[in-house]
Amino acid sequence: MEIEAGTLYIVGTPIGNLEDMTFRAIQVLQSVSLIAAEDTRHTGKLLKHFQVATPQISYHEHNRRSRIPALIQRLEAGDAIALVTDAGMPGVSDPGGELVAACCRARITVVPIPGPTAAITALSASGLSPDRFVFEGFLPAKGTMRRDRLTSLATESRTMLLYESPHRLRKTLVDLEQTLGGERPIVLARELTKLHETFWRGSIAQAISYYANHDPKGEFTLVVAGFVPNQREWTDAEIKAELAQQLQQGRSLSQASRQLAAATHLSRRMIYQLALTLPELQPELQPESKSESKSESNDASTAVMDQKLIDEQMDES
Repeated sequence: MEIEAGTLYIVGTPIGNLEDMTFRAIQVLQSVSLIAAEDTRHTGKLLKHFQVATPQISYHEHNRRSRIPALIQRLEAGDAIALVTDAGMPGVSDPGGELVAACCRARITVVPIPGPTAAITALSASGLSPDRFVFEGFLPAKGTMRRDRLTSLATESRTMLLYESPHRLRKTLVDLEQTLGGERPIVLARELTKLHETFWRGSIAQAISYYANHDPKGEFTLVVAGFVPNQREWTDAEIKAELAQQLQQGRSLSQASRQLAAATHLSRRMIYQLALTLPELQPELQPESKSESKSESNDASTAVMDQKLIDEQMDES
């Protein structure tokens, strides 16, 4: 590929197995003017393995404030720079995102070179729902920020992805149990793509018990099942009573049906049909006099059903 001058390349690198390095990533690293690396010694081993001689400059949490202006200056002067992290995609749980944001503000082109990411790798093999998920990275270490973050996750319905170090794993599991409950399913992925890659599956309580007798080793990615609300069994009588109460409070039939459907996780159409049997609505649905013909009664019923469908269509739009 042709390297564009004055461009920042976000280069994904292996999270453990060097064979996961892409041809495109190697070509970019060989062709840019400079590589901004989280740890130049760590990246140096990677570059040596793939015979990349491009010079490096350190860019990490502790020097990012001074490095960003210098890197922006070089990019504006026409240098092409590759940003790499120790493992995976830069910007995910590292300070790379700040450099990317600074480049965007300066209207400098940013080009991603995709590579492995521990969170998605763990999710793909976890067995928990991959359809909707949220990435939380590392939880705050302690204090109010940690407590507030955990509290916010208690009712999170999406699958949750977290990173954790071995020396903090036990504390995090205990905190998760206190917040999410011990029965919540969890998968602990360890040493992903490496020789001792393992996936532990069970509940949070079982994970606490397991790691009480086994020393955590390696970096962990936690995949935690989302919150599933307890669904009580609603009888027709209970639904009709709740509908009647909401109608008395001034809500329309459509509004009451929609709100109750959200609260009970039942079909809005089923709730609406039950609502049409409420005594409060019968005068509106009955003919005005006994002398009306059967066809007129049928027309009235049809009009009611037509209005129901119109209401539902408006609600869904």
